[in-house]
Amino acid sequence: MDLIALEEIRSLKARYLRSIDLKLWDEFAGTLAEDIVANYGSPSGGRTLNFTTRDQVVDYMRNALGDGMTTVHVVHNPELTVDGDTASGTWCLEDTVIVDEYKLLIRGACYYTDTYRRRDGEWQIASTQYQRIYEYMVPFDAMPGFKLTANMWPKQP
Repeated sequence: MDLIALEEIRSLKARYLRSIDLKLWDEFAGTLAEDIVANYGSPSGGRTLNFTTRDQVVDYMRNALGDGMTTVHVVHNPELTVDGDTASGTWCLEDTVIVDEYKLLIRGACYYTDTYRRRDGEWQIASTQYQRIYEYMVPFDAMPGFKLTANMWPKQP
């Protein structure tokens, strides 16, 4: 068993999510293979999102999750298999999205199914996909007493 590769892949997935949440788009791009295939099931976005290049994924995330969108993505329960310079895995994701401009809270969960490829000693995500187990939206007004007291990503005027 390649324990070093397993830890490198865990770190890769953490960096993928952290860089989305902190809007570190160059670092995010570095987690993805140039020819990544990505399919995200997003009911709140109104459609399934399908991409076939790193640039498409990064451009979409940069535009969709810009100012006014606060996200927190947490994964756990990884099941990873390494076979030389390729690997596959599943992760349980729970995420929160705060859309301050529209006064909405979105929560959900899914299982990511990923493949990974090691090139020049570095792991990258070669494919990723998920379909929501659940997702819900709640307007801020529907939560009596709700008050957003901090927001790292307010909508800029």
